[in-house]
Amino acid sequence: MNHIARHAALLAFCLCGNSYAQSSVTLYGVLDTGLNYTSNAGGHHAFAMVSGDTAETSFGLKGTEDLGGGLSAIFTLENGVNLNTGQLNEGGRLFGRQAFVGLSSTPAGTLTLGRQYDATIDMWSPFTAAGSSIGDLAAHPFDNDNADFDFRLNNSVKYVSPAWYGFQLEGVYGFSNATNFSSNRAYSAGLTYSVGPLSLAVAYLHLNGAGNTTDGAVTSDAVFIAPKQENIDAGVKWTFSENANVSLAYSHVNVTAPTANGYAPNIGTQAWTSWKFDNVEINGQYFFMPDLSLIGAYTFTHGRLESATGSDSPNWHQVALMLNYSLSKRTSVYVQGAWQHTNANTGTDLDGAHIIGSSGLSSSGNQVVTRIALSHKF
Repeated sequence: MNHIARHAALLAFCLCGNSYAQSSVTLYGVLDTGLNYTSNAGGHHAFAMVSGDTAETSFGLKGTEDLGGGLSAIFTLENGVNLNTGQLNEGGRLFGRQAFVGLSSTPAGTLTLGRQYDATIDMWSPFTAAGSSIGDLAAHPFDNDNADFDFRLNNSVKYVSPAWYGFQLEGVYGFSNATNFSSNRAYSAGLTYSVGPLSLAVAYLHLNGAGNTTDGAVTSDAVFIAPKQENIDAGVKWTFSENANVSLAYSHVNVTAPTANGYAPNIGTQAWTSWKFDNVEINGQYFFMPDLSLIGAYTFTHGRLESATGSDSPNWHQVALMLNYSLSKRTSVYVQGAWQHTNANTGTDLDGAHIIGSSGLSSSGNQVVTRIALSHKF
């Protein structure tokens, strides 16, 4: 009888503790897969079954514990996976999308530590079609501004303020973890403002030595391997009745002395001094009915690619469209199409059109990709 009483008392203590702490853990994710057609991949047509497009196929755990006085402990562990093969994305990392723990205070804001998104992703990317709706097929050339979530910041500390009169601040610092403090570090900051149907955002990102080490702020998933990269971003969005909206997004990217690019393996033997990209995008979404919407985006990208022997100023034009039909609140089917044209003339892989989500670089300055897919969120 004493044995039963002890167990009953222990159970009651646990229940009381759980009630007091008000802890919760949520399993969530998205499954996205479909069929892609590429008009020119290395000079050939290509059909492929591709996982993740409007959003990467992923699942995660997030939790919170009420510590009292408006303070909570929080965590997120989020994993990216190829639905068609079962393999992990993000270089095989178990929780490659996000992995952080921190504290959240109602009056003071949120402080988190781990592998996280920087301020340009959190605050500016939602103003682009790549970061908000269409996904890969609307990413800017080479995903040069990371609007399509190519990399995160390791070893990072992030602070997000509460909203004050429509304003919200964010700051992030990613440590190099090296004896040379600045060898592969990153820092980022952003500011948003929302009032009624109007939303505004500005953001900044600075990278040192991205991709050059195995234990820095940005390692193997860097878009550019270079001593320095700076991104300056701005966006404005207007939301109409029935959730229809239109956005304008701008980004300026300055990559100093690049030595590699993840989407263009052959960048030539010349010593590049800098690559600069200016991206201007307009996008919008219109609902024919609550469960049927059309999304469109046009991006103009102007580049300036400089080397010791000369320079080139290519332009890219890209149009992306998506028709989405929601079968339920969590499941939808969609069709997409994108066209990209470039006039680059460097004699390298930078000259070929390359839509993110295609089967590879085009052998010409034009490329078309279409997709039909199914997406399920849980």
